[in-house]
Amino acid sequence: MTEGQPFTIAAVPGVTPTKWTRAWEQRRPEWPLAVTRTAQAAQLDDVRAGHADIAFVRLPIDDDASLSVIPLYDEQPMVVVSQDHVIAALDSVTIADLADESHIGGDWAEAVEVVAAGAGVVVMPQSVARLHSRRDVVAKPVMDATATRIALAWVSARTTDRVEEFVGIVRGRTAASSRATAPEAGPTIAVDSRKPKKGATGKGVAGSGAAGRGEKKRAPQSAADARRQANLRKRRMR
Repeated sequence: MTEGQPFTIAAVPGVTPTKWTRAWEQRRPEWPLAVTRTAQAAQLDDVRAGHADIAFVRLPIDDDASLSVIPLYDEQPMVVVSQDHVIAALDSVTIADLADESHIGGDWAEAVEVVAAGAGVVVMPQSVARLHSRRDVVAKPVMDATATRIALAWVSARTTDRVEEFVGIVRGRTAASSRATAPEAGPTIAVDSRKPKKGATGKGVAGSGAAGRGEKKRAPQSAADARRQANLRKRRMR
């Protein structure tokens, strides 16, 4: 993907990147944005082919050293059943509760159609169950099932400024923060703000000198002051 093209995000079913794309549009209006949907079975195809800059994927994925992957959040597994199924009356279920059920596999949308007809059950991530919600099916949490995880993935060799910017947005980097290297600072001068102790030398403290050594006399401010002080000393000696 070139900088002149839209920054393209691929996302598997169930992922809703709206809050992040809105933040992007507010923060980077000069960089147009596009979001495409990918089937989970082909969730990395667009990224690997260069048709998308980054993708929201559902783990696990194939072990691929060419990819950068950042896990984001877990999803609660849900079982979807027909509205008149006995499970529909429960608050939650366990894997054991589903042992005798006919599990429907394959495409989730098609599986829900089969479940709605009363022909079995299907377990899917909560976000997908919400995506395929309808009046004739019910979704219940499977409390002891292994959670699925959503992650960001992209080709490491194509880690552009735009990729880093989007990753930062998803991970919570604020607009005020910056990835740029801070300018080199000059030497830091430490200033002791404590009051000098009696008899302290005052070294290294601004305003050190006679006053810093605890002396009460002030240095003459002018030649006239010096002459007046000399005359006073002569009078005292008489």
